[in-house]
Amino acid sequence: MNIRLNLAWVAVLLSVLLTGCKVTYSLSGASIAPEIQTVTINYFQNNSALVLPSLSSTLTETLQDRFVQQTRLTVVRENGDMNFEGEITNCTSTPSSISGEEYAIQNRLSITVRVRFTNAFQPEYNFDKSFTAYQDYPSEQLLQSVEGTLIPEIVDQLVEDIFNAAVSNW
Repeated sequence: MNIRLNLAWVAVLLSVLLTGCKVTYSLSGASIAPEIQTVTINYFQNNSALVLPSLSSTLTETLQDRFVQQTRLTVVRENGDMNFEGEITNCTSTPSSISGEEYAIQNRLSITVRVRFTNAFQPEYNFDKSFTAYQDYPSEQLLQSVEGTLIPEIVDQLVEDIFNAAVSNW
């Protein structure tokens, strides 16, 4: 009799779980509604005073790659269910650490991107905001000699923040 009662409870519990809930799991932390199938990621133009030649394309391609690799969404040229557009608004290299003798020992490359995100199915998650990331480098090195290493590192930070803001819903 006890076994029958336990089996009945298990059956009731399973039927409630299977019919009443939909749980979505993702290793990336993304929480994307099932009706969202596509994403459009427009080219991020560099409108800052300091123009680094590879920055715009690196940012755009890295964001696209993130969605291809970590979501089930298809990247489309226009009219995606999710849409990203924006521009690089600031890119600066400034001293970040000064020695006791009043000269820079570290410089900081800092990049700010303004992102306008729209979600056709969940407009409550839309945003228009700026994201900033930076990396330090030794002052004895020219920016041109380290930008090939710094830009991908900074872009990875920016893409992580943009991706999380759009799909993690924390």
